[in-house]
Amino acid sequence: MNRLLYETVLKGDTITFLKLIQENETLITQTVAESSNTVLHLAARFGHVELVSEILKRWPEMVAVENGDMETALHEACREGEVEVMKMLMAADEGVIGKVNFRGESVLFVACERGKVEVVKHLIEFQWLLVHELDAFMCSIHVAAAAGHKEIVKEILKVRPEFARKYTSEGYTPLHLACSRGHVDTIRELLWFEPDLLCLRDHKGWTPLHWAAMRGRVGTIGEIISISLESADMATNHGETVLHLTVKYNQFAGLTYLMESLNILELVNRQDNDGNTVLHIAVAGKLTAAVLYLLQRGVDVNIINQKGQTALDVVQSDGSNSTTLQIVPALIDAGAKRCDQLPPRDIPEVVRRNLIAHSPTPIQYHHSRKKSHRRSKQIELQNEGLRNARNTITIVAVLIATVTFTAGINPPGGFSQETGKAKMGTKLPFKVFMVCNIIALFLSLGIVNVLVSVIPFRRKSMMNLLVATHKVMWVSTMFMAAAYIAATWTILPHRPGSRWLEIGLMVVGVGCTVIVLLGLGVLLVEQWSRKREWRRRKGKKMKDLTPNSSINSQVGEMRVIKNSHQSFSSNSDIDSSDHGYHVY
Repeated sequence: MNRLLYETVLKGDTITFLKLIQENETLITQTVAESSNTVLHLAARFGHVELVSEILKRWPEMVAVENGDMETALHEACREGEVEVMKMLMAADEGVIGKVNFRGESVLFVACERGKVEVVKHLIEFQWLLVHELDAFMCSIHVAAAAGHKEIVKEILKVRPEFARKYTSEGYTPLHLACSRGHVDTIRELLWFEPDLLCLRDHKGWTPLHWAAMRGRVGTIGEIISISLESADMATNHGETVLHLTVKYNQFAGLTYLMESLNILELVNRQDNDGNTVLHIAVAGKLTAAVLYLLQRGVDVNIINQKGQTALDVVQSDGSNSTTLQIVPALIDAGAKRCDQLPPRDIPEVVRRNLIAHSPTPIQYHHSRKKSHRRSKQIELQNEGLRNARNTITIVAVLIATVTFTAGINPPGGFSQETGKAKMGTKLPFKVFMVCNIIALFLSLGIVNVLVSVIPFRRKSMMNLLVATHKVMWVSTMFMAAAYIAATWTILPHRPGSRWLEIGLMVVGVGCTVIVLLGLGVLLVEQWSRKREWRRRKGKKMKDLTPNSSINSQVGEMRVIKNSHQSFSSNSDIDSSDHGYHVY
């Protein structure tokens, strides 16, 4: 758009605008480069009533012109709350009222989003606008509630009261959105209209109170509880209470407010579907302040979850964290015990069954803990070795790529000064060199791309990645070696008697590579043999062991065996070798 025309429209200078158009009528068709806004879009946005009137008088067809977002000038006027301009545009062509932009947003939607109450009051007189939103995934009342525009919510409910229960595509009602943002006035308006809205759940089974707790909206929590105390007793689909959510999302202010406002000792000890109480969640998250506060409020410290863990079991599973060192003494002072320290009658039957059913056989508990500690150190050392191997392969691949790239652009024999082509390009050894060099280059580049793009989080995934890239690296290395031999063959003088020299060079190069491969192959076969023998002995040992008659010791021991059994196959490389290394 012409710069002078653009500045004139922004100022709303009607006289200068008309003068410019008279001098060059084609200026009226120009648009802003970035947004494709016309002069009418700009005049409507800034509320230049006189300028809009003159444009519509001379070019009424511009009212239906759309910009790059498929918005007419009416969208701009409604978004900015320019009521007079809006009325003029609607009078020029009432059909533009029903147009939506590329996001499916109507003029009513954008006015609600910006909180333009007067515009909304005028637009909802056209009730068919709201009828069109009945099947929409997100409609005007949702954006108004999410933004806290109470008056707009009130106006919409007057016309379409059923919209108070309308869900978005994500499963949220207007009250869910208002509670998650903490708009207390809007919440009051919705609940005054229909208090039962507090019982509506989203797709995860969360009520509006759950959302307020998750976001730590203390004012919203107080407003909801003052209207419906029963809503605090509702749980999510996973069995989580409002207290679970405040702790899970580290909303300490919400936790203290709920605990001090309600008599919820029973609620604080309630378990979710995994058997976890609020205390389990707090210690698992290393939330020291929440743990100390819950202990002061008299929470039951020895409730066992479905994994057979008390709060003390959970926190002691990661003793390396400095925060854990503060939590453990506080739990012990409050009478917390491990699961294996509790009397058998205090261990739920379902927990005993789960632990015993998933455990292959019991062993001595102290021996298991000592072995588990040693095994953890071995796994940690192995993981460090795998990370080092990954870095080494990356470096080797980069070196191969560098060498082969350099050899490719500086081939043996050099270039012809006249043609710029390789002097030895027609010879068979040179062609072999180029093929092998190119293969080695692009295989090594592939290795680098894979290793810097894939970041495995599990040991087995890391192992699989290293095995694959290691094999490709060997292929790349051998092609580079073949390229070197071919390059040497190309530049050696071919005289009578030199054939044995060439053959000798090839034998030396291939022989060194074969010796290394054979040595690694022997080590690999030995490791496979040790691993097979270890698995055979392990299976026989498991069959020979007999169950212990003590349920109390069995529960604690089963947990150790279960953890050991889970890593049976994935860490057999460690257990089957005492050499301090393994080949892959």
